[in-house]
Amino acid sequence: MARQHFGTDGVRGIVGESLTLDLVERLGRASTAWAGRGRVFVGRDTRGSGPALEDAVVEGIVSAGGVAVCGGVLPTPAVALLAQDLGIVLSASHNPPEYNGVKFFTSEGHKLSDEQEEAIEALLETPAHARGSVEIAEDAAAGYVAHLLEHFGSDLTGLRVAVDCANGAFSAIAPAVFEQLGAQVTTVAATPDGTNINVGCGATDLGLLQEVVRAGTFDLGIAFDGDGDRMLAVDETGEPLDGDQILAILALAKGVDAVAVTTMTNLGFHRLMSERGIRVLTTDVGDRHVLAAMRAEGAVLGGEQSGHLITLDGHVTGDGLAAALLVCRALDGGSLAAAAAVLHRLPQAKQNVRVSRPGLPDAVVEEVARLGDELAGRGRILVRPSGTEPVVRVLVEAESEEEAATLCGKVASLVRSELDD
Repeated sequence: MARQHFGTDGVRGIVGESLTLDLVERLGRASTAWAGRGRVFVGRDTRGSGPALEDAVVEGIVSAGGVAVCGGVLPTPAVALLAQDLGIVLSASHNPPEYNGVKFFTSEGHKLSDEQEEAIEALLETPAHARGSVEIAEDAAAGYVAHLLEHFGSDLTGLRVAVDCANGAFSAIAPAVFEQLGAQVTTVAATPDGTNINVGCGATDLGLLQEVVRAGTFDLGIAFDGDGDRMLAVDETGEPLDGDQILAILALAKGVDAVAVTTMTNLGFHRLMSERGIRVLTTDVGDRHVLAAMRAEGAVLGGEQSGHLITLDGHVTGDGLAAALLVCRALDGGSLAAAAAVLHRLPQAKQNVRVSRPGLPDAVVEEVARLGDELAGRGRILVRPSGTEPVVRVLVEAESEEEAATLCGKVASLVRSELDD
């Protein structure tokens, strides 16, 4: 059966519209029944809707006879690590504050497959079964930090770093971790008020971090998204790095023999990996697809251009703080700009086209194929509906910025005319 509620990454929507307290409660009950009515670890980000959604999902867990173990505000990767029979995180990741969501992890900290999500949806009408119980995990954040320090920490004495927490789940965690390792830390956007998560800050908007770095003396700036599973950076001059550049730095520093990426990854990354003899696994967009490919092929490194960076030697999922600590280790006294220069990216142009109905009409598919043939290996065009928002994402790579921008505009206009009533 087709999934009705699950998208690219869990169930997500605007709170009070597509994402209701009733739905969240039913998801809690259904997922607990699916997991065998055991212990469910629950965390959330800093959105104002979080406490109400937490109450709803906990009621669902308890009404299915499960034990809800509440960890409070935690980054998504912490919930993956701390998952018991099941892990649930209430977050809409990089989306604006009015959104929220419900994401699930298995007992091994893995995101659910399509089939597992369908199985939970099939149980959404499950009636209340019995009364379980609620526990509070007082030291959840401390346990998570200890794990990261053990597996990803290194001596950062003297490193000058600006840390943008997106007013999200890392606000009370990440700056202290860098300080504990000896870095000189300037904290940015770490005062969440329930309405400012991902607003003008964090991995979705590097402008604030760039200003801070350019106004001071730093070795680099690090930016997380609201739930901490993404990380991007700016170098010592304030120049932004995307996930492709960060992944290239980590691949070379770690000496891996394979790396998993998505269809969004720049052709320049593929060329660099080919030169270095590193096998590239390419998947559909979405970090869970990257994770699946990594596990299937035994790769320990993977990621997305958007900043989902995954290392499985010491972790179970993508973690912005783990990736940031590895980048700092990889610098080894050198500059981030110099480390990033090894990757020569093809110019890219992107547009997000807001649409009123889903899908890609044949006219769009055929025109994209025709334009792609004209590029003849000098670039590519990728058009895909978002799994989390009512937009179609258009990406064009070409040898010149002008050609990329022109083609992107042409494709975006076609999408707009076909799908925007």
